[in-house]
Amino acid sequence: MKVKYFGDTDTLYIEFREADVRETSDLDENTLIDIDHEGQICAMAIEHVSIRADISHFSFEQIPAPDLTKT
Repeated sequence: MKVKYFGDTDTLYIEFREADVRETSDLDENTLIDIDHEGQICAMAIEHVSIRADISHFSFEQIPAPDLTKT
């Protein structure tokens, strides 16, 4: 997953996985969803993100999955 912020356009782009985009759909006026050839979401773009979210306090935390093999 990649997260990119474009300050010149105030756009946050979240790429969930690399894929060839088949189509881009509007979720709302300022949110776009990229769909791959299998119909799965592969990325999302949020425009005017500084107004719509608290981008200045963005953080990322990876939570490890529990080991389900232990009983």
